[in-house]
Amino acid sequence: MNEIKNIAEDTNYTAVDLGNLNDLMNYSLIHPVNKQKIEGKVFLKDACKLTGAEISFNSLAAKVEQGYFHIHNKNEETYIILKGHGFFQVDGKCFDIKEGSVIRVAPKGIRGIRNDSDDTMVYIVVQAKENSLEEYTTDDGSRVTFDPKW
Repeated sequence: MNEIKNIAEDTNYTAVDLGNLNDLMNYSLIHPVNKQKIEGKVFLKDACKLTGAEISFNSLAAKVEQGYFHIHNKNEETYIILKGHGFFQVDGKCFDIKEGSVIRVAPKGIRGIRNDSDDTMVYIVVQAKENSLEEYTTDDGSRVTFDPKW
């Protein structure tokens, strides 16, 4: 089984390495609710000490669907498809997805995903509290002068 490797950490950052995304299926975890083993998924909240979102890297084997549909209580999810193609379903409506597809689902949206490709599908899910983003991009940033060390 793969393990997340810590690259560097200090007061204002945490950097980790998951390894090659083609080896994502070598990660596994026990689902906290149904206690089933899930392969090909790794959560980053604890490893990266995230405080405003949960991010996971996920994979589905060829011609496989996620084993359940689900909703959330407070958090919306954004799915970013990195590799593969298949189908996504929300509230009974199904549509094609492929590399480059991005899907945002509100907390109450009943969602599920299927890999219809002959290869492993790889995707990222970003989970954050709905309507919690108050400032973003240029509204939340300031330029500073700093000497690069590379």
